Amino acid sequence: MAVEATSTLSVHMPGTPGYREATAVYNLFAPVQPDEAVIADSAGSVAAAITRARSRGLDVEVISTGHASSMADRMSGALLVRTVPSGPVEVDPQTHRARIPAGTRWGAVAEAAAQYGLGAMHGSSPDVGAVGYLLRGGLSFYGRRFGLAVNSLRAVELVSADGQLHRVDTDHDPSLFWAVRGGGGGFGVVTAVEIELFDTAGVWTGADWWPVSEAGPLLDAWAGWTRTAPREVTTSFRILRLPPLPGVPEPLTHGPVACLDGVALATSSAEVPGVSAKVDDLLGRMRAVATPLLATWRAATTLDVPQTHMDPPDPLRAVGDHMVLRDLDEDGQQAFLSTADAASQSPLIFSELRQLGGALSDPVADGGAVNHLKGAHCYYALAVPADEGQAAAMRRYLAQARTALAPWDTGSVVPNFVEDRDNPGRWMDEERAAFVDLVRRGIDPDGLFRRGVWPPR
Repeated sequence: MAVEATSTLSVHMPGTPGYREATAVYNLFAPVQPDEAVIADSAGSVAAAITRARSRGLDVEVISTGHASSMADRMSGALLVRTVPSGPVEVDPQTHRARIPAGTRWGAVAEAAAQYGLGAMHGSSPDVGAVGYLLRGGLSFYGRRFGLAVNSLRAVELVSADGQLHRVDTDHDPSLFWAVRGGGGGFGVVTAVEIELFDTAGVWTGADWWPVSEAGPLLDAWAGWTRTAPREVTTSFRILRLPPLPGVPEPLTHGPVACLDGVALATSSAEVPGVSAKVDDLLGRMRAVATPLLATWRAATTLDVPQTHMDPPDPLRAVGDHMVLRDLDEDGQQAFLSTADAASQSPLIFSELRQLGGALSDPVADGGAVNHLKGAHCYYALAVPADEGQAAAMRRYLAQARTALAPWDTGSVVPNFVEDRDNPGRWMDEERAAFVDLVRRGIDPDGLFRRGVWPPR
């Protein structure tokens, strides 16, 4: 449908307060420097921005909360559209659906859904933007129960390169709806999405922490459990080096620690006893290996889940790496530990294995371009250097860790975790990628949004 371009569009140039607001990012080592920037809170302002970009011969780039800036280039020769919410999250408890304006953070979605006893497929941070996370796949702590978060999308609203507003779903432009769900961007500016929510009769979440000296037997116990783990439970195993900062419990700041965190979900009252027993079984196995320094697993609510992983809310300097790994045998576990335990002298703030499998590995018949993952673990490592000199050394360490884990690398990635445009991993085969490109050329024949495509074509 045609959308009326807003005539009062505010355009921000480098050096102005509005430009700094529009270009703010989460990773301070991945700044963006477009020629011009706008803050758009409606389809009309997005259409006006597109018209301006065309008139000035600029490409169009898009960000919302700025968490994925490492996937973008520096944006010279581009106009940046920063999407901010046009209104609140709208929940329909009868249909179990929610409409989410672009720029909305997951914390607001979780709060809106919780009012009706419902949950959403958010990630491990309440501060990440919902739309970008969803379109890049989305790996949720509810993932082993329901699959990739992108599969919860039921409709997408976007403004295309010709200024037209499209609402696409399985019945309206199904090819575009298929491609936009995981296809790598470049289709237009998404202004809102509609997702399916789920019932939440019982939730368990928390973290157990141990001295890193116990990491070897703990990892072995956890890896063994994951091979037959119930789908109701999704966990991660991490080795962290936590600084003495407000909010970090004091026992965890004395040196490297191993951590098991995660979420278990019952969607009906009949499931509650069984899921509770499955949580007890996991924790019993792990605590039999060693007594935790701190144990916070508990019966909780959906609003507790986004805080479980303790992702830092404030912008920081970061370098990282990511792979999807096959099941780690004894050698694989030792390879992981060699990059992160006390003896490694690792500079990484954390090295993480997120549990895959379950519904995450199930192909979805009516899903999008990306709808499932093959692999056992999502590997993610992050360092927080003080300056570029430290960053170079930490990148070298990350490269060494990648080499150590190479025998277990599937060659796949989850786009949400990619910190470097040069990451060699892929998440679509050539046939799917070719069809996505065909759809992209159909809706953006001049390549106005080509810079936002990852991996670069």
